[in-house]
Amino acid sequence: MLIAGEADKTVNYESAMKKLGVLGETSLHVPDISFYDGLILPGGGDIDPKLFGQLPCGTGFFDPVLDRLQLAILKAFVISHKPVLGICKGMQLINIYFGGDMLQHLKTSKNHAYVQKDQVHMSVAKKRSYLDRLYGERFAVNSAHHQGVDSPGKGIEYVQFAEDGVTEGLRHRFLPIWGVQWHPERMCFAQCREDAVDGSLLLSFFLKTN
Repeated sequence: MLIAGEADKTVNYESAMKKLGVLGETSLHVPDISFYDGLILPGGGDIDPKLFGQLPCGTGFFDPVLDRLQLAILKAFVISHKPVLGICKGMQLINIYFGGDMLQHLKTSKNHAYVQKDQVHMSVAKKRSYLDRLYGERFAVNSAHHQGVDSPGKGIEYVQFAEDGVTEGLRHRFLPIWGVQWHPERMCFAQCREDAVDGSLLLSFFLKTN
């Protein structure tokens, strides 16, 4: 499993993959995606507003080179119809890749932003969506973001929402692509939480699609 991120920031992803019996390899330089069964686009900082046609307005630190490397890797997996799971920033990049845009700073960011630790909030999944099948219609997730997706990209369906309306999950209607605004890798195994669902269920679902 390719984790398209910076090696010193993906320990939780690699650990979760190992617990699930899968080799997770972190790299931003991929000469041949045929070596990988799927792609995880991990969380991270904000995203260059130029990528969704906006001027900076509430965006904090972003790395334009990193953003473009991740989008190039995503493109290669999309073209090859290989499974992709976007997590937090990764979900936002998926939406941008397909032509969607972003809210650079949520009006309700105080309910979602990382404040010395992940926050936790309730959410509602669309009935009969993959998240509804995994967790039921209402369930709690962790939260560590102040940006969010706005209008969906081509082929993208939003399938989970926080109680304040912020989009928390998506899928592509025709391709094996899923995304969540939360962090399942910080909600499983040694990091399981009593106040939120088990993130390993989502990660296992994704691995079974490979």
